Amino acid sequence: MVLFVLERVAPASVSEAWRCLTRWERHADVVPLTRVTVATPPPTGEGTVFVARSGIGALAFDDPMEVVAWTPPREGRPGACRLEKRGTFVTGWAEIEVHASDRGGSRIVWREELRVRWLPRLCDRPLAWVARRMFGRAVDGLLRGASAEQA
Repeated sequence: MVLFVLERVAPASVSEAWRCLTRWERHADVVPLTRVTVATPPPTGEGTVFVARSGIGALAFDDPMEVVAWTPPREGRPGACRLEKRGTFVTGWAEIEVHASDRGGSRIVWREELRVRWLPRLCDRPLAWVARRMFGRAVDGLLRGASAEQA
């Protein structure tokens, strides 16, 4: 099991950054070899379920997730959501917070606990390193989309 935290500052407003980070289908645009399907009707809220399918052919796996807490940003209040990973191969949780930044724009905090079934504990450090980079690149890509959409 690994726990990691990512923090980013973006020029996008809190509401725009929130929207880009929580449009689940867009995650497939920034995570290679991944397809995201939302299994519940909009709008997103507690109980929303989506599945990220990653890999190729027989080496692909499903990563089903459920939104278990949902508080969109409103009137100076940060946005926060929590996802529970419900897969048989990947489990854990993720929390996404979007705050107003002191420098303008928004500050994003992404916390995630990740467990990969059958992976021995001695692999935790390499898994943490890979996960931080992979999720960091995904968050950066999603936020670039927020900046472009505001321009």
